[in-house]
Amino acid sequence: MLSRLTRSQAVAVCALPVVALIATAAFAPLPFSVAQPGMTADVLGENKGTPVITVSGAATRKTSGQLRMTTIEATGPDAQMSLGDVAGNWFRTDRAVMPRDSVYPSGDTVKEIEKHNAAQMRESQDAATRAALKYLNLSADKVKVDLKLADVGGPSAGLLFTLGIIDKLDGDGSGGDLTGGRTIAGTGTIDAGGKVGAVGGVALKTQAARRDGATVFLVPKAECADARSELPEGLRLVPVTTLRSAVDALVSLEKGKGKVPSC
Repeated sequence: MLSRLTRSQAVAVCALPVVALIATAAFAPLPFSVAQPGMTADVLGENKGTPVITVSGAATRKTSGQLRMTTIEATGPDAQMSLGDVAGNWFRTDRAVMPRDSVYPSGDTVKEIEKHNAAQMRESQDAATRAALKYLNLSADKVKVDLKLADVGGPSAGLLFTLGIIDKLDGDGSGGDLTGGRTIAGTGTIDAGGKVGAVGGVALKTQAARRDGATVFLVPKAECADARSELPEGLRLVPVTTLRSAVDALVSLEKGKGKVPSC
């Protein structure tokens, strides 16, 4: 049949399947999620009318400044992402296109994912409490800490929870605030021994932090490069590897002396 057509007609006929394929690909669901800067919350204050940190069994102190944990928001695990959606967000600095399996475990339902994230948050809160009390040489049998943060899951607030507990109980250790009156933000997991772990999404979290007034951002040292990639103007990066290094850096910032590490 093609031999009886002109060259232009033949090209047009051959192009039809290709055009159809491209059109199908443009609207077919793809295994990606799109993330953006999410909410932040001051762990020294309240979230949705409820104190984030409540301590019993030990005297607490009045604090100034803020310690803001940061989040990212991603399209849901059942969201349908087309080629157009992916292409439209690929080059935006306030968006990140990521494989869905890197955001949500493959095969999990929405309820299973929510349950998993809630469990990670509880484990993070327990680790934060143990790390803070160990740092302050306080007994977990006598001092009880209740942490509440609505609608947030995962382990990435661990470091900020720990710093918040320390600031409420002991401040900088000499009567001052860990924040020095500043708005400090950050991210990072924590284990009971005080080791800080990487979390992902830091380039978006720095944007959320600066949007909500932070001037200093605590970042796991291994993620310095990612944090620098889209760093907002006016936000200072401070890399940390342990709880001790985070406290030391904040005290040095507060007192204006001593070495403060940078990415």
